[in-house]
Amino acid sequence: MFDIAAILINYNSSQLTQECIQSVINKTAYTINFQIIVVDNCSEKEDYLKLKQFCDNHTFPNLQLVRSNINTGFGAGNMMGVHYSSAKYLAFINNDTVFLNDCLSILMESLESDRSIGTVGGQSYKENGARMQAFDHFASIKKELFGRDFLEKFDSKKYPKRKAEYTQPTKVNYVQGSFMMVRTEDFNLVGGFDTNIFLYYEETDLCKRLEKINKNCFLIPEAEYIHHHGASTPSSIKIKIELKISLLYVIRKHSGYLPYLFLLNYLRLNYFLSSLFKPKYWPLFKVLFVGAPLSRSLKTIQKIQIIN
Repeated sequence: MFDIAAILINYNSSQLTQECIQSVINKTAYTINFQIIVVDNCSEKEDYLKLKQFCDNHTFPNLQLVRSNINTGFGAGNMMGVHYSSAKYLAFINNDTVFLNDCLSILMESLESDRSIGTVGGQSYKENGARMQAFDHFASIKKELFGRDFLEKFDSKKYPKRKAEYTQPTKVNYVQGSFMMVRTEDFNLVGGFDTNIFLYYEETDLCKRLEKINKNCFLIPEAEYIHHHGASTPSSIKIKIELKISLLYVIRKHSGYLPYLFLLNYLRLNYFLSSLFKPKYWPLFKVLFVGAPLSRSLKTIQKIQIIN
């Protein structure tokens, strides 16, 4: 068994994936026994073959590339990677990240030091060295209505300031899914990622379920990495629709039907008014109008691509 399984997803961004893989190998201490599992989430043939050539020719012995013939999204893609893993800890790493130091060793040490810690993540930076917000607060009605600043002002213990600079491990609601590590035992106990979610809020949902079994989430600022934010998921109205579908799903799952209904109607009104001035929001309003069901997710619009 390995100490750590580092799991990456590639989707039409093989160059970023190669840079991420190389940074993980270069920065991780030789004393750590780890494997790297790359899941290609139904990329175009040319992109996949470039990545396959890179992996086939690499000298790192524990690098494995597996391919899904459909785009299963973030959670299901990572779950596919978990299927091929054999490690005490699971590190989920966005392919648009580059390690600046020995992140795997640092996060593993944090998890080994305290069994009450369920999830850990490092401090992210932009390409220019500017510090990024590396954690967030759970999805809630209060957060959607009043915003993060309100929560941080009135309950700073439960909601630490996201924009502050931290030098010591800090308990947070959840760390960003761009890079997080979890104990395999805990991950399995809560059922892993919810594969109903195609994109966004997967880490929120996972950390919420871990919290319910008294497993805390911590930001470990000593572990540092660059995140090319949004490089692997370009912004579009389709992505905004996916964001709201996932948000409402998570609210209903963890808060119940009435909070879900309240937020749904709030968003309906908001985007109906917005669409009057910005027609690009009309498709989003139409999805909200019918309840933002999972059946409207990008996950349901798939073409199987078999590459021989």
